[in-house]
Amino acid sequence: MDVVVKGRGIRLTEAMRHAVTTKLAKLERRPRPDVLRVEVEVLGEPNPRVGSRYRVQVAAVTARRTFRAEGGGPDVDSSLDQVVERIRRQIATYRGKKATRPPAKHGGLQSGAGSHGPAPE
Repeated sequence: MDVVVKGRGIRLTEAMRHAVTTKLAKLERRPRPDVLRVEVEVLGEPNPRVGSRYRVQVAAVTARRTFRAEGGGPDVDSSLDQVVERIRRQIATYRGKKATRPPAKHGGLQSGAGSHGPAPE
């Protein structure tokens, strides 16, 4: 799994990068869908009147779908915890829907009349 960490309005330290990679390693332990790439963007808000001083945006790319989440808080760690939990929940819900969906009975469009009903006479 590739992890790309970017910072906007904030200087990223090695401690922040390490925290991001260790917390996102939880996503790699999930069986399906396999997460191929994770893009993390840490945004620092310079205005002290804004409620969440730091925001973290994450996009987890799988083979068929991209999961996105955002979390905010007074520090980077709490924002990161929020966003990891949201991404984990999205992936678990997607996996549950795929498991309970009945298999397709035929492969695509039916031959003959097509999908618009019988041909006019």
